[in-house]
Amino acid sequence: MTTARPELDSELRELLAGIPLMSELTEDLLKEVRPYSSTPVEPLLVHRNVDRRETTVPAEDGTPIPLTILSPVRPENSQYDGPTAAPCVYWVHGGGMVMGDRFSQLDIPLEWLDEFGAVVVSVDYRLAPEATGTTLVDDCYQGLLWVAEHAAELGVDPARIVVAGASAGGGLAAGVTLLARDLGTPALAGQVLIGPMLDHRNRTTSSHQYTGVPGVWTGEMNAFGWRCVLAGLPDGEVPAYVSPALADDLSGLPATYVDTGSAEVFRDEDTDYAARIWAAGGQAELHVWAGGFHGFDALCPQAEISATARRTRTEWLARLLRTRRSPLSS
Repeated sequence: MTTARPELDSELRELLAGIPLMSELTEDLLKEVRPYSSTPVEPLLVHRNVDRRETTVPAEDGTPIPLTILSPVRPENSQYDGPTAAPCVYWVHGGGMVMGDRFSQLDIPLEWLDEFGAVVVSVDYRLAPEATGTTLVDDCYQGLLWVAEHAAELGVDPARIVVAGASAGGGLAAGVTLLARDLGTPALAGQVLIGPMLDHRNRTTSSHQYTGVPGVWTGEMNAFGWRCVLAGLPDGEVPAYVSPALADDLSGLPATYVDTGSAEVFRDEDTDYAARIWAAGGQAELHVWAGGFHGFDALCPQAEISATARRTRTEWLARLLRTRRSPLSS
């Protein structure tokens, strides 16, 4: 029996018709699609006056983790003008935890570099199935620690560091934020979770609605991604830092922005995560975009609903950064 599903936004439906879709992902298919998940960064920077710096930070096992640091050359032209330290967006890319690189979806945080003069730091964490368990989130956390420790060198206001990510990157951003809370460092101003991949159990209504049908990211593809990361780890041993929906306590988190589409596999786990932050007394803003499929605003930025979603996210971040500005950076 076919599961009823929310209708797609009409403009997105037309645009999606031109995008090749899959139902499943396998190890052989992953080898084929991985090369196409790498995004050239140069076209994104050609019309921007940006300083680009590449560095590496050691992971817990000593493996060098690449970071790309993008800083506006003239941050005084942003709305945060004057000799102030800049906000920082620590970006975690998507790709189901099995593909993509630090340049994936980078157009999203670059809008915040343009708007706020933010320094954007993007991390190239190791991917599954080559890396498993907590390796991915630990890589991201080590990069974040480096940013906080080098805030003065980077011209970053340590009171305005925001962790952000899309899809798998949103789930890893949530895991990194839980780690920062539990380990007591670094202090974060906020987290932006864009269609985040939060729950390895794949049991929600939306998970079932988008299983058995081709899509940008389906229930079957999601199950494959999680199998690659967990590598046979039993359910009872999966850490909440890897699958943040497992976290018993969502109190003490920084201000959180969650958005998702009504027509996507992560809809229910994302709305539940925001609701549980509210239940714990936290501050979260949730947007469920009617007719949005997974990653709609990244894949179809020209659509009206995408422009609205991106603008709404940016307006939330603007409010947050104004209220979190460090007195020392004024």
